[in-house]
Amino acid sequence: VQLQASGGGLVQAGGSLRLSCTVSGRPINNLNMGWFRQAPGKEREFVVAIRWSGSITAYTDSVKGRFTVSRENAKNTIYLQMNSLKPEDTAAYYCAADGRRSVAVCDIRSYDYWGQGTQVTVSS
Repeated sequence: VQLQASGGGLVQAGGSLRLSCTVSGRPINNLNMGWFRQAPGKEREFVVAIRWSGSITAYTDSVKGRFTVSRENAKNTIYLQMNSLKPEDTAAYYCAADGRRSVAVCDIRSYDYWGQGTQVTVSS
């Protein structure tokens, strides 16, 4: 399984970006898929996940109401729409896949495969 993330960039506070993560090697409706982010000097943190069934977990509190995860099975791609971006959203964003479809979808240890990360920088 390989993951290719894209869509990051530099945006002003209040702006929007849409991240994409295209998966090869296995259908995404057979995988739990997660978005994580890592700011400089901080640990990688969970943002949101979409299960193999299509159900979506809770979002981390700091992005609730601003970020939306979705998937497009025909393109084997998941998305993270990020609106009303804030400087504190600045981080490298990673998509990840859990081939075992673990119950603990919010746990970073559940994920076997990782994309390369895409940088999001929000200026104030």
